[in-house]
Amino acid sequence: MSNLQLGLAIAGAVVLAVVVAHGAWTSRKNRPRQATNSSDSTEQAAQTDAPDDSDERQDPAFDGSLESLTTLTSIEKKAALDALIDVIVPIAVDTQVSGEAALAAMPPTRRVGSKPFAVEGLSIDTGEWEIPVAGQRYSAFQAGVQLANRTGALNQIEYSEFVMKAQAFADDVNGEPEFPEMHEEVARARELDQFAGEHDAQISFTLRAATIAWSPGYVQQNAARHGFVPGAIPGRMVLPGAQAQAPILILAFDSQAAMAEDPEQTALRELTMSLDVPQVARSEQPFDRMCQAALALASAMDGALMDDYGNRIRADSMQVIKADLEKLYDTLDARELSAGSALGRRLFS
Repeated sequence: MSNLQLGLAIAGAVVLAVVVAHGAWTSRKNRPRQATNSSDSTEQAAQTDAPDDSDERQDPAFDGSLESLTTLTSIEKKAALDALIDVIVPIAVDTQVSGEAALAAMPPTRRVGSKPFAVEGLSIDTGEWEIPVAGQRYSAFQAGVQLANRTGALNQIEYSEFVMKAQAFADDVNGEPEFPEMHEEVARARELDQFAGEHDAQISFTLRAATIAWSPGYVQQNAARHGFVPGAIPGRMVLPGAQAQAPILILAFDSQAAMAEDPEQTALRELTMSLDVPQVARSEQPFDRMCQAALALASAMDGALMDDYGNRIRADSMQVIKADLEKLYDTLDARELSAGSALGRRLFS
């Protein structure tokens, strides 16, 4: 090999090494931020994955324990109908009816169009209204359908379907229903739906990566440090509250990234933190906790907080939102539809 050929070969090898090194450096630079393996992080992850009370609070499910079964049974039996947001039809019976007979008379579905439908019985043992259960006896019944929810107001077609279902149940238990006037109930549904539409609120912040993207594990590790736990849906974490019915906050990212074959190589550049205001009790101070968590994550993950229009969120704008929320809470309280209450959650669902 001549000196010229040797020099060219060496130069080519040097160039190749530089290209390979540059490619590796670029790959590392563009690689999403990864979760750390420190002892603190491992301990935090173990605490997050543990089947503690917070997991149960967020995604209610039967875990096989007697305590869970008792809780679910008590919730299932509890009366829910309320004249404030339901059409209620009294059903008189001449003789006591067993829980087994009442259950056999129930319609196959518990919905009328897009509205929840329910039947409750007046228990002989407790003297209270409850969802019929086997082994109990009832001296009267009432059927109900919700006047409005986030799908809209109860309309005439849905009301007619409700009458048919309630009448069928009454016939099977030898009862006599007393239906209210349809036009009055439909008008009441429209008024309630208008109120709900004017006082519904769902707030969201977008957390956007300023420079380097994040891996799902990196997001989960940082969110866990601020109390978030995995939700039942891939790509969702939740901040549990004192109440079991709804989380305080939801932190969501691309579900496809969470289910990827190698999720740690998936780049996330955006997260959404949201608060469903009517679903969370005022006492939880949900907006304050939302602001604290969003600012803390933005600082820890080198991110920027943005609104729905792509504008940066500033501290003074957060205070404006908080003041408006306090007025909304007061209005819902005055209507007996407080945020986080059973009626409030049902109406805004």
